[in-house]
Amino acid sequence: MSVYSSLRRQKPHPPNPKLQKVMSFSSLLRQSFLSPTRSLWRKDTGVALCKALSTGPTKTLTLIEGDGIGPEISDSVKEIFKAAKVPIGWETVSVKPVIGEGGRVTVPEDVIHSMKRNKVGLKGPLETQIGKGAVSLNLTLRRVFNLYANLRPCRSIEGYKTAYDNVDLVTIRENTEGEYSGIEHEVVDGVVQSVKLITKDACLRVAQYAFEYARKSGRKMVTAVHKSNIMRRGDGLFLKCCFEVSDKYKDIKFNEMYLDKACLLLVQDPSLFDVLVMPNLYGDILSDLCAGLVGGLGLTPSGSAMSTELGISRIVNMAAGSLMTSQELYGESITILLITAEDMESYDLSQHFDEVTDFIDKGKEEGAGVFVHCMAGVSRSVTVSVAFLMKYCNMTLSEAARQVHSNRLLACPNVTFMRNLFNLQKQLKEEKQKKVLGKS
Repeated sequence: MSVYSSLRRQKPHPPNPKLQKVMSFSSLLRQSFLSPTRSLWRKDTGVALCKALSTGPTKTLTLIEGDGIGPEISDSVKEIFKAAKVPIGWETVSVKPVIGEGGRVTVPEDVIHSMKRNKVGLKGPLETQIGKGAVSLNLTLRRVFNLYANLRPCRSIEGYKTAYDNVDLVTIRENTEGEYSGIEHEVVDGVVQSVKLITKDACLRVAQYAFEYARKSGRKMVTAVHKSNIMRRGDGLFLKCCFEVSDKYKDIKFNEMYLDKACLLLVQDPSLFDVLVMPNLYGDILSDLCAGLVGGLGLTPSGSAMSTELGISRIVNMAAGSLMTSQELYGESITILLITAEDMESYDLSQHFDEVTDFIDKGKEEGAGVFVHCMAGVSRSVTVSVAFLMKYCNMTLSEAARQVHSNRLLACPNVTFMRNLFNLQKQLKEEKQKKVLGKS
């Protein structure tokens, strides 16, 4: 029996009615929404879980959960791998930075040993403090493990309508130097100098990687993106290295293009491109631009066939400003409610409670399945689902929260949304008391 499954069967302690009225928002949040697996991933239990999963011919991967939403994303990935019965175990490590010789920032030795032993790792998002002189852990990991090439495929997804239906390209970004080399200093008060480091060795190896990838994947063209007209030495060296490597790959067409022209042509006709290789900063920006061509990083491609199969005829999109839900995608048989709400503690989600819960209730009266979603299905969609159960199913906040959490383990609304729900419970209670008094 795995550590995960044994913990999930533990029953929560029954709430104390006397303490219910003075329960803080944070404790209510923990009791109602926090999955047991969230507290599982300490260093010691991570190793234990890895061993529990390592039965049979498994492959152990290094897992760096990351900061912020990182642990929740990591939990989701592990659940997906487990549900798919992929024979993978996880060795969880922390990348808390350490100061090495000469004040150089590096990662703990156990992280280095784990990666060298397992060869494959999965990393969540890592936070870098802004304006405090903190060294980026992402850059540190790339330097320590020599992760010199970042490859991002970008393809149109069949069935998801965007402005383009012919996108099929790959961006390859040099990942260790350029503007992201992390070399900067304050010359005098109010004057900061940042160094763009370009080396011949790094340019040659990322160019070699791009052409080799193009050949192995059956692609026909590599485009070097640069600004050698402005940065004649730095980007000029990068371009010179790309030309040098291209001479060894006569079967692959090579051309070069200024960054600004590449951006223009990408949004005019992305089919003009195949493989793009570029220095660090350009690749960071251009890869996100390419993601926007096919719907964005938060794309959820689901079609009308799946909706029909699940009996869904109503959809609530709580992240309409960030996540597209097209009527053309689902067809006229689907009724869609678009709500533009931010998952921020400064945002009052209660302004949408009536509209969303009434929409859901009307769908239930029609015998329809209602799909409620946002970007991650963790906060906004969870909050309005709880509000519906409270308003139309006569549940308390705690009961509704447990009901939703039992079906969505990662459910975790932010503090303000919890306050919105708490106020809704108070409002519903007052309305109920008025009805009782009115009858008497």
